[in-house]
Amino acid sequence: MSAPAQAYLTTSRVPLPKPRPAEAPVIEPAQKPGEEPAKSGLPAELGKPAAEARPPEPPPASACRLALTDAIAVAPSIPDIKGPGACGGPDMVRLEAVILPDKTRVPLKPAGTMRCAMATAVADWIRTDMAPLATSLGTKLLELDNFDSFDCRGRNRVVGAKLSEHGRANALDVRGLKLANGRSIALTERNTPREQREAVLHSVCTRFTTVLGPGSDGYHEDHIHLDIAERRGNYKICQWDVWDEWPRLAPLMPALRPDEAPPREVAEGKPGEAKSEAAEPAAARPTAEAEPEPEAEAAPPQEQPKPKPKPKPKKRRAPPPSPFSFLR
Repeated sequence: MSAPAQAYLTTSRVPLPKPRPAEAPVIEPAQKPGEEPAKSGLPAELGKPAAEARPPEPPPASACRLALTDAIAVAPSIPDIKGPGACGGPDMVRLEAVILPDKTRVPLKPAGTMRCAMATAVADWIRTDMAPLATSLGTKLLELDNFDSFDCRGRNRVVGAKLSEHGRANALDVRGLKLANGRSIALTERNTPREQREAVLHSVCTRFTTVLGPGSDGYHEDHIHLDIAERRGNYKICQWDVWDEWPRLAPLMPALRPDEAPPREVAEGKPGEAKSEAAEPAAARPTAEAEPEPEAEAAPPQEQPKPKPKPKPKKRRAPPPSPFSFLR
């Protein structure tokens, strides 16, 4: 039995290994401690995988990215955001500060993540409108209070609602503008002068396609929502009620009437009765130093109404004597 088995193993049916392909990577032998790596004699690019040999080239900068220079804003580019659904977008930047024409830096606190187009709109708004507004108040713009920028969520943070412009990195929520003199323009506070809030209202409604504030939907009572959403016919939404200022002094309850005050009937005076001297205003009383007016110009004294005489009681006649009076 051993002879046929040996003859079977030596036949041509035994498969031989295939030749090594030319494009196969070269496997370097294991390096021992203290030895230098052996040189294979091949270029370094051939010894690496194809994915590492040539890294992908970054996409060319957009026109918006080229226009948003360091002289306008501090807005470094960040990778595109591709979140769940339609969240995120291309041409993303992190807007850290806006550079004014006089080289003053106005930071956003905190920095906002948004598309380049939205960052450009915010920078133009601050440079062209808000900085001159602060100058008209005798001060300079210090910083922008950023309430929210990119956030992958539905409108008004309602679960299942339509995707918000914040989810598209196309919106910014602003609470106020801080000034260099220590004050601020709080956009939703009634203590802020009305003319300042109205100036901001006219500015943002001209530049942005959506403006939502107090009185819009109940979700924007403490901040102002700004975005540049595109709609048919360039339709814009501007819903921001600028409420009146609170009174400077709160109305107080009337003080208690002092004990030395005259009675109300005397102070107010009833029709047909002369007011007492105590009820007359001090300006109407003649002072000791005042010169008496001439008699011709003096007003005639007011005549006192004469009391009406009381009617006399009527006398009743005695009844005629009765013929039966003798029976009494």
